[in-house]
Amino acid sequence: MKKLVLIGPVYPYKGGISHYTGLLYRALEKSYDVEMISYKMQYPQFLFKKEQKDYSNNLFKVENAKFLIHTANPFNIIGIGRKIKRKQPDMVIMQWWHPYFAPCYWLMTMALGKKIKKLFICHNVFPHERFPMDRKLTKMTLKRADYYIVQSKQDEEDLKTIIRNPVYAKTVHPTYNAFKAEGITKEQARQRIGLNGKDKVLLFFGFVREYKGLKHLIKAMPIIKEQIPDIRLLIVGDFGEDRQRYLDLIMENKVTDVIEIYEGYIPDREVEKYFASGDLIVLPYESATQSGIVQIAYGFEKPVIVTNVGGLPDVVTDGKTGYIVEPRNYKKLAEAVIKYFVSDKEYELVQNVRKEAERFSWDRMVETIEDFFTDNRK
Repeated sequence: MKKLVLIGPVYPYKGGISHYTGLLYRALEKSYDVEMISYKMQYPQFLFKKEQKDYSNNLFKVENAKFLIHTANPFNIIGIGRKIKRKQPDMVIMQWWHPYFAPCYWLMTMALGKKIKKLFICHNVFPHERFPMDRKLTKMTLKRADYYIVQSKQDEEDLKTIIRNPVYAKTVHPTYNAFKAEGITKEQARQRIGLNGKDKVLLFFGFVREYKGLKHLIKAMPIIKEQIPDIRLLIVGDFGEDRQRYLDLIMENKVTDVIEIYEGYIPDREVEKYFASGDLIVLPYESATQSGIVQIAYGFEKPVIVTNVGGLPDVVTDGKTGYIVEPRNYKKLAEAVIKYFVSDKEYELVQNVRKEAERFSWDRMVETIEDFFTDNRK
């Protein structure tokens, strides 16, 4: 049996990359001897002021995870790398999503040496919010790997701008189905939140950031409200410092009566009631590589509306599993929502999402990794 070392955040760390790594471990351990190594310090407090861990939610827990890596301590990183090297794994798989980790992974790959194969799973080649030196740091680190997995056309193109002739695979982001812990119905979920069972419910979920385009969805709501009076938009997530700007925009557009805000970090076990409540999940992003939100939606068999940016069109079949609209265009966003409800598309689109399940399975991701052990690679 081949030996793998998987490096990345896992429970109790928060966030989509942590969820992803935990589910990837579960999928890989069915066929491989996998050692899960995570961080004993992920981000220093001055860079990430909010709580990084949540011990109350163990849906994605990896029982045998080892929390060893201090990402800002070079002596620790080199030491862990050398320990891994002595075990002679067949491959070391690392999660890449932000250049903050460049020094850590650069030192790690140096300590591992040239003989051990190294694979980076790129959630974003470059960060959503760019900054000086991010390209140089990314190139410096990623060029030390043997293989790469990208999950969007945008990341595929970005990778090729910094790595000459990369050996890579492009695959789709697998589905986050582990959030469906209780299997509650739409009616039960709405009772928990306090919604009318007959409302038509849109969901915007996740950290509110400028690039996620929530302002365009808010501007679309007066048009939608006029055509669909029983519409409701749930905005669920952490606003950060921009909260008042969005509240002012809701007031200006006179849609306070159709928007419900559930603010703050949403624990893993609370995610289900929001997605189960929704009819349609909306991602009005201005830019993106890929998004785990679409995959959470598919895990709950919910269709989506996304914008034509980054890797979002790669995972949505327009008119079948959702709709793809122009970015930064609130009128097109409104048209898509109205079309979905007026044309009564729920049954048809939900059935199509179910049919697509195999395409987004974690077994497919394992097969992609297995191809790097053979000659079936791009």
